[in-house]
Amino acid sequence: MDPNRTLTLVPPVRLEGYGVRLREWSDGDLADLVALYDDPEMARWTPVASPFDLAAARAYLAGAREGQAEGRRVQLAITTDGVLPRGEVLLFRSGSDERDVELAYGVGPAHRGQGLAGRAVRLAAEYTVREIRPRRVVLRIDAANAASEAVARSCGFELTDEPPVRRESRGREAVLRTWRLRA
Repeated sequence: MDPNRTLTLVPPVRLEGYGVRLREWSDGDLADLVALYDDPEMARWTPVASPFDLAAARAYLAGAREGQAEGRRVQLAITTDGVLPRGEVLLFRSGSDERDVELAYGVGPAHRGQGLAGRAVRLAAEYTVREIRPRRVVLRIDAANAASEAVARSCGFELTDEPPVRRESRGREAVLRTWRLRA
């Protein structure tokens, strides 16, 4: 991947496959963002604000738009019908190596156990490989997050032997293991 190349995608960004539709967030999604992210499990595993209220949703959406405009990241709602957000998948340049694209994801509490995360990650990873062509597609997952590790395995990612990545999130340190998409 050319280090000057960005992740900017031409709106509207829509990906479809595996029974999911990924789309950009809209102003009409604020209440849905609150329903997805104001959850103890989201607070435990993600760096989003907690509690996650309407003000946090507005700030989150503004940050998502700014990140996309700057070519740093793309945040897409996971839907099954193209309308109701059930979760989110993010694509962003890795802070460890800008030649890599990192994916992250979360599914709201009412929509877990339906395979949405795996289907969305698979779709986003395929898109990333095909259109962005990074050196690697990676996930960074807390070793205690067994559900996310299961998603990684099911989508063709393998654990690397790289040292854990440490990230600060809401005043606590997260220690994340690196998973890479198998060729």
